Amino acid sequence: MRAWCNGICHNARMSLLDAVACRVADGATVTFRPSGSSMAPLIRSRQQVVVAPVDPSKLEAGDIVLARVGGTVYLHLVSSVDSARMRVQISNSRGLVNGWTSHDRVFGICVAVDGVTRAKSAGKILSAQSSDST
Repeated sequence: MRAWCNGICHNARMSLLDAVACRVADGATVTFRPSGSSMAPLIRSRQQVVVAPVDPSKLEAGDIVLARVGGTVYLHLVSSVDSARMRVQISNSRGLVNGWTSHDRVFGICVAVDGVTRAKSAGKILSAQSSDST
């Protein structure tokens, strides 16, 4: 388990995405239904998504990742990659930039939306320990 998760995972005020990030950081592949419209039309509110642990060094612009930027966990797009500094820029589907985050704060990659596999995600997945649903 990553250090930032320690003690947070049982916090009653933790968001759904925080809880999913803890599980993915611990090696699980997680299926859940996020709410909100910031990723439409790629992900609409309450569509089922599957997020698996990721090797952040393999990410490229256009990947959908579960990442912490500042104090918030997002399921958003990688809009830019800075390999030299080992970081990625996170944005929503409308171009609003959330900011840059380091590889160690990128927990997973979206591998499917409503049962449709995201083609470029396969080679970026770390081996998962289990499959969970939320």
